[in-house]
Amino acid sequence: MTKSIILKQRPVGTPNLVDFELKQLDKELNISEGEILLKSTYISVDPYLRGRMSEAKSYIPSFEIGQPMSSGVVAEVIASKNDNYKKGDFVAGILPWKTQQISNGEGLQKVDKEKAPLSAYLGIVGMTGLTAFLGLHEIGKPKKGETLVVSGAAGAVGSVVGQIGKILGLYVIGIAGSDEKVNMLTSELGFDHGINYKTTKDMKSAIQKAAPNGVDIYFDNVGGPISDAVLFSINRFARMVICGAISVYNNTELPTGLSVQPFLVKNSALMQGFIVSNYADKFPEAMKHLATWLGEGKLTYKETIVEGFENTPQAFLDMMAGKNKGKMIVKA
Repeated sequence: MTKSIILKQRPVGTPNLVDFELKQLDKELNISEGEILLKSTYISVDPYLRGRMSEAKSYIPSFEIGQPMSSGVVAEVIASKNDNYKKGDFVAGILPWKTQQISNGEGLQKVDKEKAPLSAYLGIVGMTGLTAFLGLHEIGKPKKGETLVVSGAAGAVGSVVGQIGKILGLYVIGIAGSDEKVNMLTSELGFDHGINYKTTKDMKSAIQKAAPNGVDIYFDNVGGPISDAVLFSINRFARMVICGAISVYNNTELPTGLSVQPFLVKNSALMQGFIVSNYADKFPEAMKHLATWLGEGKLTYKETIVEGFENTPQAFLDMMAGKNKGKMIVKA
């Protein structure tokens, strides 16, 4: 019996479980020549999915009402009539939220569970790692001795960005939402300093104190007041890498905040948004660095794994609420 999770309705403000629906398909799936039958093993839940749940124009099409959600999935080939795949292979790609499905194999990449845990292909050696490396490298242009501030630092991308920063010789400050997460950043992931934004009354002063030499690179995953506070500490020629803005994704009205232009002009600073596919031609080089550092023990990763396919919507909601450490993944 195949199960799927569809978008039942578009959320208004913060998504809720009622926006999703679990459906069952009793019909047996039979593959034709050139096709493979896949069984989902791990499913990625990510902040960008919130944007796809709305009708707003973006860099990626919106999900359709009544159709399955989709994201990064690692799946096992359980039957094949395609010469490029055999039973027992594992693949990764953007796939619908289904327990089983038929594919022609296009857009899928074989993954080797002997080289890395399967879940890692949705994280550190997947889009998460690529996003962290390429955003920091291509826009942040780090130089040894500079100061890097990372917001959403205990999340999937942020936790990797900070570690890469340390490998490259930066002074790294991470901003997260609990003392437990801050402790993880400094004691387990090598960050130099951590700030709990939920218990800090004056973020502007806290950042200035943590970064007495100013901020050269800001890797932004959250937007909102935290990012406003960082602006007061940016140095001349600072680079601000805009990866996400999870703090405002559920807003139903346009957020208000500081006007960034005076800060950018005064400091000749750069602020640039990006999506990882902008740098698709650099994926092989980035993957080589990530795999090397992982193999050398210079890079580690954190995962929050939720058991059960039917719990995928709740895992997504929990991730949006910041209840994860590192990458949030569902084990189907």
